[in-house]
Amino acid sequence: MGVAKLPLNELAAEPGTKIELRLLPKLDMLKTCNSAEAMNRIYEIKGRKHTSPLAICVGDVHDIQRYAMTDHLPRGLLDCLLPGPVTVVLRRGESSILEKLLNPRLESIGVRVPDYNFIREIACGSRSALALTSANLNGQPSSINIKDFDNLWEHCANVYDGRILPTGRAGSTVVDLTKLGKYKILRLGSAKEETIAILERHSSLEDGTGD
Repeated sequence: MGVAKLPLNELAAEPGTKIELRLLPKLDMLKTCNSAEAMNRIYEIKGRKHTSPLAICVGDVHDIQRYAMTDHLPRGLLDCLLPGPVTVVLRRGESSILEKLLNPRLESIGVRVPDYNFIREIACGSRSALALTSANLNGQPSSINIKDFDNLWEHCANVYDGRILPTGRAGSTVVDLTKLGKYKILRLGSAKEETIAILERHSSLEDGTGD
């Protein structure tokens, strides 16, 4: 396992990124969402139950439509939210090319497009989505530097060091966009206010149904 250094200015470009900056457990594991072995390895390393869903990362906003339904969204919304520290939750739909073994009990999928060229280039180069999760054992605080998860290094082909995460442990803001014209914040994260402002500019209403 090697430790590679990344410039601090690149890290600062994506304050909400978690695993993308700090943990790549055997690049093959994160190279594609279409490998059952790779996904099982992620759960094994983290000590995570298979009932806990994984999100995916793609290289560009226009790639999202390959994995999730976007036709119901206001024009330009995704381009305003992403790239950035936001996870959008969308319905997978029948046309999704995602492996059925990824989150098999769920009809939705969380999608990231990080504002971070290193990971986006890997996603584009793999010609697939990357399964991702935070660089920590299940139930433990999110990492803000690579030392926080040094107990997992032995499971990693490489660890990429972007130094200290400047915004702390908040993670990405998670927003449910599965309903037409509505949104629901599932996790506040580091970009809540900016995310809500963008959603409201696109005439989206907060979903208060509690469903």
